Amino acid sequence: MKTDQVLFNAIVPAPFGAIGIRTQEGRVRELVYLPPSFEEKAADNEVAAQAAVQVARYLADPDFRFDLPLFEAGTDFQRRVWGEIASIPRGSVKTYGQLARLISSAPRAVGQACGANWFPLIIPCHRVTASSGLGGFSNQDDENGFHLSVKRWLLRHEGATASPWQQQSIWD
Repeated sequence: MKTDQVLFNAIVPAPFGAIGIRTQEGRVRELVYLPPSFEEKAADNEVAAQAAVQVARYLADPDFRFDLPLFEAGTDFQRRVWGEIASIPRGSVKTYGQLARLISSAPRAVGQACGANWFPLIIPCHRVTASSGLGGFSNQDDENGFHLSVKRWLLRHEGATASPWQQQSIWD
């Protein structure tokens, strides 16, 4: 078995590549965006199977709502940021600055919390953008643009439009 197959309890194909699912103690531990080189992997436990089905349903229908047991992760601050992110409706975006104002913080701290999100899609950090355009994604040094292409795909999938405060298109 290939090493990448061992790292995940399931791998779900996605239009941009794949999504790796890790579980621990009967809960989802992490979702990971993976490039197209990763092959699909059938779930090796019940929670991974539930997560794989729900990820596939979201990829087919952006209005799908996740209902999965999640491993407790993050600091109190990160969980506050993630709570605000989870409240952003499908098709909408908020900027790092807007979220920072909502929780009396700084945009950079919000960006760092976004990048530390263990549960992308479930906590839709792709809905948070820079005021000047798309911004970063997944705390990645994205030389090849993979993670930004994932963010663009997710926003298009959800029918998102730019925030009125953005100076550039989120599609640039």
